[in-house]
Amino acid sequence: MSSSMPIQQAMFKELREKSIFEQAQSYGFDYLDQVLDRNIYPSEQGLAGLTHFDEKMPSSSSPASAVLAQLQQYGAPATVAQLGGRYFGFVNGSAVPAGLAAKQMATFWDQNTAMQVTSPIAAKLESVVESWFREIFNLPSSTVAGFVSGTSAANLCALAAARYRLLKRLDWDVNEKGLFGAPAIRLVLGDQAHSSVIKAIALLGFGKNNIEWVETDEQGRIIPSALPPLDEHTILVLQAGNVNSGAFDPFAVLCEQANKANAWVHIDGAFGLWAGAVSSLKHLTAGMEKATSWAVDGHKTLNTPYDSGLVLCTDREAMVSALHMSASYLVAGQNRDGMFFTPEMSRRARVIELWATLKYLGQEGIDQMILNMHERALQMANLLKTTEGYKVLNEVVFNQVVVCCETDEQTRLVMQKIQDLRSCWVGGSVWRGRTVIRISICSWATTAEDVAVAVESFAEAMESYGL
Repeated sequence: MSSSMPIQQAMFKELREKSIFEQAQSYGFDYLDQVLDRNIYPSEQGLAGLTHFDEKMPSSSSPASAVLAQLQQYGAPATVAQLGGRYFGFVNGSAVPAGLAAKQMATFWDQNTAMQVTSPIAAKLESVVESWFREIFNLPSSTVAGFVSGTSAANLCALAAARYRLLKRLDWDVNEKGLFGAPAIRLVLGDQAHSSVIKAIALLGFGKNNIEWVETDEQGRIIPSALPPLDEHTILVLQAGNVNSGAFDPFAVLCEQANKANAWVHIDGAFGLWAGAVSSLKHLTAGMEKATSWAVDGHKTLNTPYDSGLVLCTDREAMVSALHMSASYLVAGQNRDGMFFTPEMSRRARVIELWATLKYLGQEGIDQMILNMHERALQMANLLKTTEGYKVLNEVVFNQVVVCCETDEQTRLVMQKIQDLRSCWVGGSVWRGRTVIRISICSWATTAEDVAVAVESFAEAMESYGL
């Protein structure tokens, strides 16, 4: 007689019979059949269905098939259809089908990527993808990569590495001595720096009040002549793709000044760094290879499934020293142990779908996909310029379009109506003191027809208010 507990017996049965996995796959295929044509934001009925999840913690187990059925019935209708071509909010990318399928495979593998010994396949793919990123962005051969959840974590890792290196130059080991009494490090940022960078600065103990802010131009680019004198105790943070306008700092001239002063240069390039992978857009990132570290997402412009981010750094020692840990039970691999380049030990193998996406697209596919995003952004801007009541405020250099109406109140009202129509989804922001509608085109699935449908929604929203 088996000594297994009833729940254990049930799980063995489910694993071997596979019916619940077939059920989940069927639901997933159902979702893919609808996602390109359904409403972008959940309907009121779909949102109301979420109340079915309000319950006390169950006292006994539930049939797995019933758990999945509840998710299908009440969870799927409450999702945002960002896989489709008309989601333009928060710079959220879609997912390349090959990457989505690879993530499904990787889910079954359920790998922990802390060390080579815990997942040889993840360690190998991290090494391969690291080399591919050096090639894609033409980065120095010394560049190493950490595979993290997103650019917020990547910025944190890069600035931690910078903190370690700059304090080490001052004969201060921050790992041993901490920050109490540490020599001062300067942080120089453009006044349009992304909030994730500022958050990382706060988390690392630098203090937001110690930031030296640099004036930017009307598009959010650092003005080189406004840059203060730099030195070897300075971290200069630049931006590839302003979160509103999409603008890029002039890397070549700024990095040259920083390199002469031996300052650390970090580029926050969550979505914009990918311009450097497109033959007709790489002028936007000219000189970025002269930086010391970079942060970039896969789940934005590259359209890997969520979540996927990278920190890239030319100073391997600083990265490992800032993020390294040791313990008697750890087993060092012969090659790469991923935990030395990230804050976490336990991480899912997000590199698998990242590798699959890059392998599937190749250089030509990446170029075509990202260039299409740019072309669709230009189309959106040009159509809105001729749509009554709208004004485009930014130079559309990449994938961002910033739009406003005559007054801030009108902009808010019209944007709410656009959201209510649910044929597309756009984000709100404040840009140069104006309330604006922010349109981020970063889905492989966005077509010229999608843009036309979205602009019709803008026109309908404007007409409904008689504006």
